[in-house]
Amino acid sequence: MEMDKRTRARELAMQQLYQLDVQGNGAMENMRLFFAENESDKNIIKLASQWTKATWENLNVCDEIITAAIIKWQFSRLSTVDRSILRLAVYQLKFCSDIPPKVVINEAIELARKFSADKSTSFVNGVLDAVLKKLENLS
Repeated sequence: MEMDKRTRARELAMQQLYQLDVQGNGAMENMRLFFAENESDKNIIKLASQWTKATWENLNVCDEIITAAIIKWQFSRLSTVDRSILRLAVYQLKFCSDIPPKVVINEAIELARKFSADKSTSFVNGVLDAVLKKLENLS
């Protein structure tokens, strides 16, 4: 079964956000190389690049939204993978009105299922549900 192009772009963006989180802004210089080594479809690379750059540029906003949604948990205690998944999803929930929120949340859960710990799927789902409610109340 061929993976959906947007799903693949999310996967790459999340992986690049992970690298940025671990290595800092220097990882941005290697982004094109990382994408080129892992994907041949130029449209997927373009979308992954857009989402990665935009999420990273809005990092403070995304992190504040996540922090407000993770009651009884410290942002610094999130695993780097979960933090990267949540950042991308929160960016898309807040700034990508062309993507249905349900799709964003489902895709984030799938990323957690594929790349994170067993309990991460329900954690990611819970955090994003709380984020979505807060964002809907603001609009």
